[in-house]
Amino acid sequence: MEQQFKTVITANSKWINLHLKETYEYRDLIFLFVRRDFVSKYKQTILGPLWAVIQPLLTTIVFTVIFGSLANLTTLDVKATEETVIPAFLFYMAGTICWSYFSSTVSSTANTFITNSSIMGKVYFPRLVSPAASTISNLISFGIQFAMFLIFLLYFIWKGKMEIRLSGYLFLFPILIIQMMMLAMGVGIIVSALTTKYRDLAMLIGFGLQLWQYGTPVAYGLRLVPEKYMKIYMLNPMTPIITSFRYIFFGTGYFHAGYYGVGWGNTMILFVLGIVLFNKVERTFMDTI
Repeated sequence: MEQQFKTVITANSKWINLHLKETYEYRDLIFLFVRRDFVSKYKQTILGPLWAVIQPLLTTIVFTVIFGSLANLTTLDVKATEETVIPAFLFYMAGTICWSYFSSTVSSTANTFITNSSIMGKVYFPRLVSPAASTISNLISFGIQFAMFLIFLLYFIWKGKMEIRLSGYLFLFPILIIQMMMLAMGVGIIVSALTTKYRDLAMLIGFGLQLWQYGTPVAYGLRLVPEKYMKIYMLNPMTPIITSFRYIFFGTGYFHAGYYGVGWGNTMILFVLGIVLFNKVERTFMDTI
C-alpha cells in the first residue's frame, strides 16, 4: 500500500517569517527556475550567452570614450593620488559589471509576481523561490562578466600598464557579492510588492535605475563629489560596494570601513523591508494581478 502524503498550507501570521526551511526544501525548484531564467534570457538569440560579455564590454568602451576621453571625468577616488591612477578602461569595467548585475537583478525580481502569476495561481510553492532564482540566475551572467574583467586585468598587468596591487581586503570579495545579492533582491522585492497594486511603477523601473546610476560612481571617481555632500552620497548602498570592489582588485582607491558598515546597514534595512512587503502581498497578490 502506497504511503499517502498530505500537504497543509497554513496562513502566514508573521510578516518576517520566511519559512526558510520550507524554501530550502524547494531548492531543486529554485535551480530549475534558475535554468529556466538563464535559458529563456538568451533563447533564439544568435550570440546566446555571449551577450553577457558584449553588453558590459560595449558599455565600458562607450564610457571610456565619452567620459574618459571627451568629458575627461576623473577616475580618481578621494584618497587616490596621481601616481596610483588605474587605466580608465578597467575603472569603468569594474563599475559596469557590478551595476549590470544590480540593475538586471532588480528588474527581473521586480516582475516576479507578474511573470510567474500563471504558475503561482496553479501550483503551491514558497513564493520566495522565484526572486531567489532570479537573483542566482543573474549571478551566472555576473560570473561570466567577472571572468572577462579578470582577463583584461591580467592583460593590462602583462602589458605593464599597471602593477599587481591586490588589496589585503581580498577576503571581503565573497561578502561583497552576498551584500550585492541581498541589496538587489531586497530592492526588487519592494518594487515587485508595490507593482502588484500600482502597475504604473513598473514603467518607472528602468528610469529609476538610470537615475540611481547617476548617483553611483560607475562612470566617475569619488573626487568629483564635494566633501560636504560625501556623507549623504555614501548613504547609497551601491557606492561602497563599487568603490570596495575597485579597492580590492586595484589596491588603490577608496575604502572606508565606516561607510562600508553603513552600506551593509542600509542593505539589511532594504532587504528586511522587502521581506515584510513580500510576506504581506503574497497572500493576496492573485486577487490584484
